[in-house]
Amino acid sequence: VRLVESGGGLVQPGGSLRLSCAASGFTFSTSAMSWARQVPAKKREWVSGIYSDSSTYYPDSMKGRFTVSRDNAKNTVYLQMNNLKPEDTAIYYCALGPPQYCFGSVCEDGISWGQGTQVTVSS
Repeated sequence: VRLVESGGGLVQPGGSLRLSCAASGFTFSTSAMSWARQVPAKKREWVSGIYSDSSTYYPDSMKGRFTVSRDNAKNTVYLQMNNLKPEDTAIYYCALGPPQYCFGSVCEDGISWGQGTQVTVSS
């Protein structure tokens, strides 16, 4: 399994970014994919999930500004982030697997992660 994120960077508050995750080493089209983020000293949190039928999941705190999508022809999953806020600053990770919770926290059992891409929202 190989997941390579790209598209992170520095953006001003109110700006937008689109993250990409290029996947290889497994059957992408039949796999659920997810995005999560983590700030140092804080727990990782789910941002979104997209299933093989392209249905999506967003935690309540992420609804409205984030949109996940996938292109099975390119083995790529995307995260469109709009109206970014300083509190969105984090390392964003692509994951093979659906977003799952264990006792309210990100459940990492069976999840494969990419190396992450830094998103910094600052003026």
